[in-house]
Amino acid sequence: MMRGHAKTNRTLLALLGLVLLGGGLLVLAGGADLYRRRHLVPPDGWPLTTARDVLVPSAVQTRWTDMSWWWPTVIAALALLLLLALAWLLSQHRRHPRQLTVADSSEETVTVSNHALSDALATDLAVLPGVRDSRALFYGKHTHPQARIGLALGPGTGPEQILEGLHDAVERARRSAGWNNLPARVDLSVAHHRAHRVE
Repeated sequence: MMRGHAKTNRTLLALLGLVLLGGGLLVLAGGADLYRRRHLVPPDGWPLTTARDVLVPSAVQTRWTDMSWWWPTVIAALALLLLLALAWLLSQHRRHPRQLTVADSSEETVTVSNHALSDALATDLAVLPGVRDSRALFYGKHTHPQARIGLALGPGTGPEQILEGLHDAVERARRSAGWNNLPARVDLSVAHHRAHRVE
């Protein structure tokens, strides 16, 4: 799914996770007084080295509180941060456009429901020999989408047995929509089946 975008998201989340983890361990080490207990000597200027240290000194906490602009500024900054976080979160889940733009010989723009095209592709894939279940969804830009396909194969069916039919189904979807190309990501799994009792 949008490999470049996903890679950027994973990198940012990893960096944020490392920062939060490091900060948490720093607070934990100081609060539990691990430096003194383990006879460790932290570097000069190292924060939170004893249980008496606080994350934000009292002088800093009360420095601007008597100013009338302080609390409105803090609240506005926190609200903005919350809105940015929500916008980023929503953007991760809005990768699936509701309408897809398909090519047309006329000058008018023609759009088709993502759901309808996804169902059509999934139905086409479901008739492939050895396929027990199929799912499809278009994501990315509405003018140049990509397809994400999920196939559950029956026992004994290998990927090489459906590869040609899979390629043909994706190609039919591409031609019917008039797109120049249609990159597809395929997730394969084996369908679960109940064991048969032998009498």
